[in-house]
Amino acid sequence: MKVLVVGSGGREHALCWAIAASPILTKLYCAPGNPGIAALAECIDINALDIESLVAFAQDNAIDLVVPGPEAPLVAGLTDAMEAGGIPCCGPTRDAARLEGSKSFTKEICDDASIPTALWERFDDADSARDFVRRRGAPVVVKADGLAAGKGVVVAATEDEAIAAIDAFMDRRIHGEAGAAVVLEECLVGEEVSLFVLCDGEDALVLGSAQDHKRVGDGNTGPNTGGMGAYSPVPGFPPALEQACLEAIIRPALRHMVHLGTPFRGILFAGLMLTTEGAKLIEFNVRFGDPECQALMVRLKSDLLPALQAACDGELADFDLRWHDTAAVAVVMAARGYPDAPERGSVINGLADAAAQPGVTIFHAGTAADADGTVRAAGGRVLTVCGTAPDLRQARANAYAAIDRIVWPEGFCRRDIAATAA
Repeated sequence: MKVLVVGSGGREHALCWAIAASPILTKLYCAPGNPGIAALAECIDINALDIESLVAFAQDNAIDLVVPGPEAPLVAGLTDAMEAGGIPCCGPTRDAARLEGSKSFTKEICDDASIPTALWERFDDADSARDFVRRRGAPVVVKADGLAAGKGVVVAATEDEAIAAIDAFMDRRIHGEAGAAVVLEECLVGEEVSLFVLCDGEDALVLGSAQDHKRVGDGNTGPNTGGMGAYSPVPGFPPALEQACLEAIIRPALRHMVHLGTPFRGILFAGLMLTTEGAKLIEFNVRFGDPECQALMVRLKSDLLPALQAACDGELADFDLRWHDTAAVAVVMAARGYPDAPERGSVINGLADAAAQPGVTIFHAGTAADADGTVRAAGGRVLTVCGTAPDLRQARANAYAAIDRIVWPEGFCRRDIAATAA
């Protein structure tokens, strides 16, 4: 098979890493890719949102399967365009991608399909949203209704914090049109877990659980980010609870999407809160998380490529995947100044030494390479260092031992990823 992966981050590096191991792969491309991906795939200089050029490339190169990484191309209609051009794409259509593209759409699905979730209301007018906060009080969760790169959520402990978030999203439009409307939600309390499934429209294959660390600083301090680290599996999320969430949350959503005439195919990522009343849905995403994907891929024992093909073909009912009986801890290394104004251009040394450590895999995200092979920071989240081991404690130790061998004074990471679970 000839495969095209779309994207340029750590998630896409992990997907390329897994797909490259497939015996049925004949050629792997990635658009636009990064220096780490270039060791596995031919990187094509096409932006992930340049859908017309991506379709033309896929047709010209007889691509057998497109694997999208990020959400924005899916919400923009990448799958629709690929399928119209005769190219299979393992991702949802534009209409099905509304599960991530619109928070209020997902909430309506929850109401219609009786999926447990937080109480919520949508507001198109900032004054009405502020009035609601003043009437109802805090804590309250403020969400930009549209795509905001994982940063359009504020868990406000006070009314002032909630109103400041509404001002930022709706009046100052710090996330552009994504904040033209907001969803205000009840603040759920409990343990947060990410559940990943591969869907073919009607059936779902569980890919596993992970727990992300969103805030930039140790102890969950500072602003939200795209994710500073993750671990998998989650000890407090046993198989029985995973299965219960599949039946109470995932399957009803898939059935309702079929009812709406927009069956969901691809990766569905359910952000869950394990409350005293049971698991409740926080939100759906329509792709792998980053860095959760990295933590999952290093644990995968089976060939990923046939599973992705089966999702496109509607053949997941009798499909299964095997996983290594190991734990994984993925730690993000970011450029100084992230998430506000990351510094670019600094040199990163010691990567080969770090990657040679036992139980370590390093994925590139925001990197660039000079002609002589020198690796430089070229984004906010720059590397994901993954440690694997029979248990979380050793996996965590492996990840941080590798990080300590990376020479990058302008970079930083959280030092507490998986600390409470290991």
